[in-house]
Amino acid sequence: MVWADIDDETDGDALKDMFWQKAKQVEVTQVQFSQVVFIFAKDRLENWIQFLNEGQTDENLEGPRVKFDKHVADAAKTLANRCKSNQVDPPLPPSLEWSCRNWRELVARIQGH
Repeated sequence: MVWADIDDETDGDALKDMFWQKAKQVEVTQVQFSQVVFIFAKDRLENWIQFLNEGQTDENLEGPRVKFDKHVADAAKTLANRCKSNQVDPPLPPSLEWSCRNWRELVARIQGH
């Protein structure tokens, strides 16, 4: 897994392609690279945690700092459940949806679909 906070001007697909170009240079195969899950949060992961725990966030603003590990753990469980079940309401913020899509693609590859 590759986790990163990215700014508003950064495109997740373009960044993933840049990683692929670098990986090829060190002889990483396409099969190996396809097993990587990219998790890119716009600005800060705190926005995701805010959304997953409260049901809303604005990725154009910095989410509040997280002070308790339990809030993070609760958000991670919510995210896993949402990605697994393709839950669409409330709609995920764009960067979270992008990352969920990458996770679902990996699961499909693992399951042979």
